[in-house]
Amino acid sequence: MKIFDSHTHLNDDAFRDNVDAYIEHAHRLGVDKMAIVGSNTEMNQEAIELAHKYDNLYAIVGWHPEDSLKYDDEQEAILKEQLKDDKVVALGEIGLDYFQSVAPKKCQFHVFRRQIRIAKEMNMPISVHNREAFEDTYKILSEEGVNNGIIHSFNGDPEWLKKFIDLGMYVSYSGVASFKKTHEVHDSVRQTPIDKMLVETDAPYLAPEPLRGHQNEPGYTLYTVEAVARFRDTTPDKIADATYKNALKVFGLEK
Repeated sequence: MKIFDSHTHLNDDAFRDNVDAYIEHAHRLGVDKMAIVGSNTEMNQEAIELAHKYDNLYAIVGWHPEDSLKYDDEQEAILKEQLKDDKVVALGEIGLDYFQSVAPKKCQFHVFRRQIRIAKEMNMPISVHNREAFEDTYKILSEEGVNNGIIHSFNGDPEWLKKFIDLGMYVSYSGVASFKKTHEVHDSVRQTPIDKMLVETDAPYLAPEPLRGHQNEPGYTLYTVEAVARFRDTTPDKIADATYKNALKVFGLEK
């Protein structure tokens, strides 16, 4: 079994002093490749450095809505240079956060749209953060004509699933899909076209069952794969294989 963790944060403080061990543990659990995700200039650079240090790691760079107040022309110029790196596979994570971001909505909208347009200019997929902002996230993606990217850690119901799939987006499931009471997400897992599904950890956050409440890590993508397989009445091997191939496709890593 080979698994692709399509969204993780090995550049986070939680891992910084022991990256080798976390990667080795992930490999033992079947996680063969990972996309390391940034959120601002510094975190983006750390993602790129990790991707160059390890063959099976790739970088996703962009400005998270929590950091959008600090996004300006200077930071945008740096981002454009970072996106040219040959280990960068997507622009992200970008989007909207109405739960904890202190940035006003107007600021978040502007930074989201600016980065979408950069991604389109550079023909790159985007990785979208959506927290309690389904309507506005969908509206902006639709208005900007986005058809190449990922809704990361998807936690919506089948109605929202269909809307994003109809745009052409992939949806990525994190440990949230394994939680016992997230029934609407379970329904979405069952209804997601297999060729539009990815898996992720979003580590160090959102550890899946049976490790919910612990610090997450990339290797635990295995438990999300197992949960998705249960809800779809299939085998983990089939989910791992399909989502691995999908990740290679969306990130442009097909050989």
